[in-house]
Amino acid sequence: MNTTDLNQHWRRVIDTMSEGLMLVGPQGSILMVNRSFEQLTGYRSEEVIGRPCKLIGCDACESVLTCDETGWCKLFHPGQNDLRRCRCTIIRKDGSLLPALKNASVLRDESGRVLGAVETITDLSEIDRLDQKVEVLVRQLGDCGRHGIIGAAPSMRKVFQLIEKAAHSDSPIIIFGESGTGKELVAQAIHEQGHRKNGPYVQLNCAALNADLLESELFGHIKGAFTGAYRHRLGRFEAAHGGDIFLDEIGDIPLSVQVKLLRVLETQQFERVGDHHPISVDVRIISATHKNLMEMIAQKQFREDLFFRINVIPIYLPPLRERKEDLPILVNSFIQRQQRITGKGINGLTPNTLRLFMDYSWPGNVRELKSAIEYAFVIAESGKIEADHLPPQFFKGGTGAESRSPAEGSLEKAALIEALRRTGGNQTQAARLLGINRVTVWNRMRKYGVDLKKVLP
Repeated sequence: MNTTDLNQHWRRVIDTMSEGLMLVGPQGSILMVNRSFEQLTGYRSEEVIGRPCKLIGCDACESVLTCDETGWCKLFHPGQNDLRRCRCTIIRKDGSLLPALKNASVLRDESGRVLGAVETITDLSEIDRLDQKVEVLVRQLGDCGRHGIIGAAPSMRKVFQLIEKAAHSDSPIIIFGESGTGKELVAQAIHEQGHRKNGPYVQLNCAALNADLLESELFGHIKGAFTGAYRHRLGRFEAAHGGDIFLDEIGDIPLSVQVKLLRVLETQQFERVGDHHPISVDVRIISATHKNLMEMIAQKQFREDLFFRINVIPIYLPPLRERKEDLPILVNSFIQRQQRITGKGINGLTPNTLRLFMDYSWPGNVRELKSAIEYAFVIAESGKIEADHLPPQFFKGGTGAESRSPAEGSLEKAALIEALRRTGGNQTQAARLLGINRVTVWNRMRKYGVDLKKVLP
């Protein structure tokens, strides 16, 4: 095939590209687009030819970020690099956001005169979705290491039955349970067993953000919507399109955001912060809370109409103290996990330790049990877990530092030093091993005079 033949078939060639392609004139008008551009943006060719390239709303566009007296793109300025590459977000015709990688190159003739520019657009939506799944998997490996929930008690068998039935429904699901009972794992199991399992699974802890940040996280925002909004932002609802969104601690959502969440439930539509273009989504909402929402309704802290919208399929997780017959299998699972992590030959509990476990009320539920096993693996080296391998709360009167015996204090110091050694002095990781927060680690280091330089090899 010669050059003449190539020129005759160039349109067919560019239409085979998976990337969107756009030719732009020196003044910014669109001269031509390929078929992938139409598919990615939703615009037909005849709708964009002759219109400004700003039409696609790229939030990293130089013409938006910096304008001079000509009001046009710096890409065409003398002395600029002819090739630009950036990750950006593009606004489709229907108002939805497209995460993309954009490459732009100036086209010049033989004399160096600028003829225009060519831009290619690569869809990064699938990469973003995979990134979200990776985050979920990383969190699961840190929390449990498996998708399922461990339990054989009658109350848990009822939970498993509800999970199976709820998974195949599109109705809103709410999970009630104390902190540490495994609400996040139940939400994940519902997603994995349902017909939306191939769609995205997006989660958000509603207690971690104030009203403004929470609204932006849920619904997204457009560039310039508020101070600091330098880029378009895809909201969690939009990211969850075709799948499930898990709203943890929904009882902590401010009333102002509850109104907007109610609208999504009623209309399957929302608006980004700073925008008035309604976005339609196909999302199932799974929520969870440890709070008594009926009491909050009576106190005007939670909307009654929102409660009835999210409370279509309720699932109640029993606290660990009400299903102690599950303690042996839970302990065995966590011990096996720690054996894989540490390589230590610890193979169970002594009868006395098991009695302590059965008598203990477990206010932190399964999460506290998991932390207790991790603590014991820091202290013990092999054999079975003894009573003195357990955290201080298991000792009679050992609820505070002031009531601990000297022996308990020595145990606490030894556990602290071992945790710091295992984590290379990282106080945050040491805190996680010990089941305490980082500030407590720092306080104990000061209390016992622990010097990292002396502790670390």
